[in-house]
Amino acid sequence: MEASHQKGGFLENFFNLKKHNTTVRAEAIGGITTFLTMAYILFVNPSILGDAGMDKGALFTVTCVAALIGTLLAAFWARVPFAMAPGMGLNAFFTYALVIGRGLPWETALGIVFVSGVTFILLTVLGVREKIVNAIPLSLRLATSAGIGLFITFIGFKGMGLVVSNPATLVSLGHLGTPTIIALLGLVFIVVLETMKVRGGILIGIVVMTIVGMFAGEVALPESIISVPPSITPIAFKLDIMSALDLAFIAPIFSFMFVDLFDSVGTIVACSYEAKMVDSKGNIPKIGRILEADSVATVIGSLLGTSTTTTYIESASGISQGARTGLASVFTAALFAIALLFSPVVTIVPAFATAPALVMVGIYMFKNIKEIKFDDLVEGAPAFLTIILMPLTYSISNGLTFGFLSYLIIAICTGQVGRISKVMWVIGLLSAINLYISAIS
Repeated sequence: MEASHQKGGFLENFFNLKKHNTTVRAEAIGGITTFLTMAYILFVNPSILGDAGMDKGALFTVTCVAALIGTLLAAFWARVPFAMAPGMGLNAFFTYALVIGRGLPWETALGIVFVSGVTFILLTVLGVREKIVNAIPLSLRLATSAGIGLFITFIGFKGMGLVVSNPATLVSLGHLGTPTIIALLGLVFIVVLETMKVRGGILIGIVVMTIVGMFAGEVALPESIISVPPSITPIAFKLDIMSALDLAFIAPIFSFMFVDLFDSVGTIVACSYEAKMVDSKGNIPKIGRILEADSVATVIGSLLGTSTTTTYIESASGISQGARTGLASVFTAALFAIALLFSPVVTIVPAFATAPALVMVGIYMFKNIKEIKFDDLVEGAPAFLTIILMPLTYSISNGLTFGFLSYLIIAICTGQVGRISKVMWVIGLLSAINLYISAIS
C-alpha cells in the first residue's frame, strides 16, 4: 500500500490518501462502481424532462455535463467520494407537476430551479439549511421520500403502459402489448439483479430491454455508436428567471427546496457514516462544503437546462468498494465525460425500457416507511397524507403542504403544541400560503 501512496504524488498530497487509508486503485474501483450504479440517469433524465417538451438530445448532453460538474465539485471542493447528477423525483416534479400539471413553459420551470438553487446557496452559507431539516419531524422526512417513491413508481407504470387513464375510474390496467410485456419482464430482471447485488443492475436492465425491443421491432437500430455530443443550444441558458419570481411560484420553489434539503442531507449523512467521515460527536466536518457544492451544482444545472442537481445515494456503492476521498469522484466524473460520446446509443432507448428503472428507484425510496411510527397519530397521520397525496394529486408540493399543515393542526387540537418547533411554525405558514395560492390559481 505504501508504494501506491508514493506513486500517487500530487494525488496523495491533495486528497490525503494515506490519512484516509486508501490507494489510487481503491479510489478508482470505488469511482467506477458509483458510476455504474447511477449511470441509468443518462437514460432516465432525458426521458422524463423530454416529456416537458425539451430536446432529448440536448438533455442527454446536459445530463452528462451537469453530473460531470457536480461530481467534480464534490471531488475538488468538498474532497469527498460523492457523485452528483439531476435528482430523481425532482425531475419528475419539474415535468409532471409544473410543466404538464400547471401548464408552465419549461423555461419558467428552469427559472424556478435556478431561484431555488440560489436560495439553497444562501441557506447553506447562513447555516440554516440543516436547521430547517432538523426542525421537521423524522416521520415527515421519511414520508417525503416514500411519497416521492410512489409518485415516481406511478409515472413508471404509465411509461410501461401498465396503468392508463380511465374516465370512469380515473385509472385502469392498460393493454398488455409487446412493449408492456418487455417492461414487466425487465422490471423482474432488474429486481433479480439488484437482489443479487450485481453492480449497475438498473443500467444492465435498461440495456437488455432496449436490445430485446430491437429484436421485437419496437426499437430502431442506432446509425452509429459514437459521435459528437448533441448541442445543448436548444435548452441551455433558456431559463426564464423573471417569470419564476412571480409570487404564484412560491410553492414550487418551496417544494424544490425541501425535497432537495431532505434528499441531500439524508444522502450525505448516510454516505458519510459509510465512509467513516463522522467525528466522535457524530458530526460531519465536511457537510458545509458538501452542501455548498450541491447548491452550486443546482444553479449551474439550471443554467445548462436541467432540473435540480443533487448528491446521489448510489455513492454508497462506491464507498462500499473502498472509495474514501474525492479522488473516487474524479474517476466517476471522467466516466460521465466519456459517456458524452455515446449519445446515438442513449437517445434510442425507449420509454418502456426506462420506466422499470423508475419503479425500482421508487421501491428504494419507499423502503424506509417502516421507520415511521404510525401508532403515534400526531406524526403518523400527517405522514400518511404526505405519502398518499403526492401520487393521487400528481404533485410533490401538495403532499408536503397537506403533511405539514395536518401535523400542526393535529398537534394543536390534541394539546401537544410543545412538539412544534419555531421553524416548523414558519414552514406551516408557508404551507398555508402555498395552499391558498394553489386554490385560487
